[in-house]
Amino acid sequence: MTSPRRETRAAHRTERETRAAHRTRRETRAVHWTALLVCLLAAGCVTPEPILYPNETLVSAEPSQVDRDLEECSELAKKYKTKPVSRTGEVAQSTVEDAAIGGASGAVGGAVAGGSAGVGAAAGAAAGAVAGLLRGLFRASREPDSAYHLFVERCLSQRGYEVVGWE
Repeated sequence: MTSPRRETRAAHRTERETRAAHRTRRETRAVHWTALLVCLLAAGCVTPEPILYPNETLVSAEPSQVDRDLEECSELAKKYKTKPVSRTGEVAQSTVEDAAIGGASGAVGGAVAGGSAGVGAAAGAAAGAVAGLLRGLFRASREPDSAYHLFVERCLSQRGYEVVGWE
């Protein structure tokens, strides 16, 4: 027969272990979400590069010369006040807007469902922020800065290259 005192200790120990396991799972999820967010932000900040048609100039040039030409044209474009695609501000604004919308929707949903409006708001804000971030990143990658692209394309064209697109 087990004493009531031992049962109480065992119950407290089990409760502490359960709380610790939940905390560990939450921390692991937070690390995973943070890593995903960092990867998405890094992907959204990549400078686009021209795709070159394999004409005689490209085929006969050394790869190091092609890289130098690409870099020089890009630097010239930046020097003359054109900018590569960088829509970080737009992405951040989209993320904040969708987080606010998600938070408000989640609070209403949580209150209507009889749960906690705070928990609903937090879940809605998180979902809205992720949706806004992804939407902003994908929209930004489809909308090139035409002045930068035109400048680089003209520079490369004068060196004998043919630009067929951007990636």
